[in-house]
Amino acid sequence: MSGPAHVVVVGAGLSGLAAALHLLGDGHRVTVLERASVPGGRNGTWSQDGFRFDTGPVVFTMVNLLEEAFAAVGRTASDHVELKLLDPGYHTFYADGSRLLIRHGHAAMRAEIERECGAKDAAAFDRFVVWLKALHDVELPHFIDANFDTPLDLLRHPVAALQLLGLRGFGRLGPQIASWFDDERLHKAFSFQAMYAGLAPAQALALYAVIAHMDSIEGTYFPVGGMHSVPRGMADAVAQSGGTVRYDATVERVVRNADGSAAGVSLASGEVVAADAVVVTADLPTAYAELLPELKAPRAARKGSFSPSAMVWHLGVRGALPEHVGHHNIHFGAAWDEAFDDLLVRGRPMADPSRFVAVPSIDDPAAAPEGCHTLYVLEPVPNLAVGRIDWAKETPGLRERMLQFLREAGYPTDIVTEKLVTPPDWEAQGMAAGTPFALAHTFGQTGPFRPKNVDGRVPGLVFAGSGTTPGVGIPMVLISGKLAAERVRELLR
Repeated sequence: MSGPAHVVVVGAGLSGLAAALHLLGDGHRVTVLERASVPGGRNGTWSQDGFRFDTGPVVFTMVNLLEEAFAAVGRTASDHVELKLLDPGYHTFYADGSRLLIRHGHAAMRAEIERECGAKDAAAFDRFVVWLKALHDVELPHFIDANFDTPLDLLRHPVAALQLLGLRGFGRLGPQIASWFDDERLHKAFSFQAMYAGLAPAQALALYAVIAHMDSIEGTYFPVGGMHSVPRGMADAVAQSGGTVRYDATVERVVRNADGSAAGVSLASGEVVAADAVVVTADLPTAYAELLPELKAPRAARKGSFSPSAMVWHLGVRGALPEHVGHHNIHFGAAWDEAFDDLLVRGRPMADPSRFVAVPSIDDPAAAPEGCHTLYVLEPVPNLAVGRIDWAKETPGLRERMLQFLREAGYPTDIVTEKLVTPPDWEAQGMAAGTPFALAHTFGQTGPFRPKNVDGRVPGLVFAGSGTTPGVGIPMVLISGKLAAERVRELLR
């Protein structure tokens, strides 16, 4: 190939922008095509009645992965985004009325555990942190930040696989956490992250404790100006590094050559954008159904197990906050295993739900008018594949239940503006099974068993995002973009 290759990236979400930065770093010409008027994808933004809301993820961890993306084009994250460390990272509340702070750093968290849970659990935390770091150091380079062609690729790192086995990474997360601590509040605080992987703690593999390492050890951050400032900063870096980001550009099809290879994309406007390689970041089932309708999607994309969904209620409220809440708040219900059975087995709303409430306006006063706050209230609910809920009928009652919870927890409930997002809304945005969390991380949908980011039937096509390698969450999709760029490098070398 003479001269730099031209790579089209479909979608200006975090995975697409990460891919674009790594591709630019490799010397390619890059065009990012985004159907919305702003970057971000699921990491979107919405404004109404003087309030500004982040509509996607609200917890930012593993800043080093963002730094990697910017470093690919000779920049730093701080050139484009200001990140504020949150300490506490979480305020956790329990049914017995008690509260536990998830503090940043070993010493601060140990002191919190000793004060609230006793010396025995504080000493256990010392050993727990060593275990978490060992899991992280084995998993990240060998099993997360890596492309797989077949399950046999696991044998590339036999020592690491044995280490993971020795660390009991293939046991169950809930029992493993319970084996470390006596206080049941710590069981919940260090295992609820399994929900990010789409599983109940009792079912998730213990290796997903690495998410607790990302949250509790590496630290939780908030981008000044809101979460949407991250994709805005990344898009600016793409443009300033020679890439092109086009908005209001809806891709309708991947265009293929006579031999089946990717030749570019066609837009809703009728324009065809030619390319030497195409990176698609749409949810995998949607990518095949809409952009590659002539191809049968991989089995997992058609019949796989999807993560639970969520009702997300964006609220602009008038009034003061209670003193005991912070930026990120988790309110645990009394039920635990039973609540997950409701969600994952019975396909109905949790009878005794746990909920997450973010109050971004604490650290971003410009997000709300004076005397007001923004609330982001998330309740896990069944996805559309397993759920037995008539959302048109049940939504008003579930909204009222969430409102009553907010009142009882002391949050201001003088509502100025609101938007409630339910599974049918996620589905309308192109998310399979009505969940923003994609395929669940069951053993058969993890690592080399997760749908690959390449399809041998379409040379030159690469996937990125939460539905493919390595999975769900901001750290994972940033890695996904990097791995997609590595696939392009292999294709065009």
